[in-house]
Amino acid sequence: MNLGAWRLDSLPFSTLAITMIALPLSARDDTATTFVGYYQAAYAQGRDLILPPQTALDTSSLATRLDLQTIRPEAALTGSAFLSSDGTIVKLAGAQGCLSTEPMEFAGLQATCAMVSLAGMTKTLDEAMAAAGNAFPCHFLGQNPGTPTVRFAECFFVKDGTVQSLSETLISKGLAFAARDRAGRAVFPEYLQVEEDAHRGRAGIWANAHFMHPYGERYRANPSTN
Repeated sequence: MNLGAWRLDSLPFSTLAITMIALPLSARDDTATTFVGYYQAAYAQGRDLILPPQTALDTSSLATRLDLQTIRPEAALTGSAFLSSDGTIVKLAGAQGCLSTEPMEFAGLQATCAMVSLAGMTKTLDEAMAAAGNAFPCHFLGQNPGTPTVRFAECFFVKDGTVQSLSETLISKGLAFAARDRAGRAVFPEYLQVEEDAHRGRAGIWANAHFMHPYGERYRANPSTN
């Protein structure tokens, strides 16, 4: 699958930036707007304020005791996390957004990987919500202690009659990477294959040959080695 499927690559980058910032908060209260803006601004600067899982995620529960809960997203916070209408942060367990702020060319325009990843998350959330009345089901694998509550999940939506994973969709379009644990292992090994396919197909941010990807971030690579 490539970005041409929903024409993100045909949008002017100014439109991507507006999409990223002008978020569809249902309440639009000052507190929520400030909260979202704080996380987005940090992410655009290459800082993901959402900590990785503090304890091991129960990934086996997806196969052994699937428990889907309907979630209504309010706004993307990072390239792989969003604010839910209940005020909690939902972080996709299988995907990691891009964090590099190095200049890169995207769709013929200058951008940064972090901005493309965040705009892509916003657009993909819209796509996922459109099929189910602005909501979709998520299975939760764990959460971090503290405030705000951060819950780790795999979320799903239906497109063309097929159930799709939000994490896998982001990865396949070259908008995020397969999430790794602290040892560098893919949380879901099957997503690593999806990432490799996106890389080979030069999808999304993989179209730039002068970047490399260590565990969810992108750094400028030596062009002579690519």
